[in-house]
Amino acid sequence: MDEELIRTPEQRRRDLYERQVEMLKLFLERGAISQEQYDKSYGDLTEKMGYK
Repeated sequence: MDEELIRTPEQRRRDLYERQVEMLKLFLERGAISQEQYDKSYGDLTEKMGYK
C-alpha cells in the first residue's frame, strides 16, 4: 500500500512544512532571498503551521 495513503493528516501537514522550510533554505543558499526575508518567511510559516 502507498505510504502516503496511510499517513495521518498531521504527518502530511508536517511533511508539507518541512518541504517548505527546505525550499526557503534553497532560496537563501542561492541568493534568491536575503537572510531577513528567510527569517521572516520561516517565522511566519512556523507560526501559521502551529509549530511555534
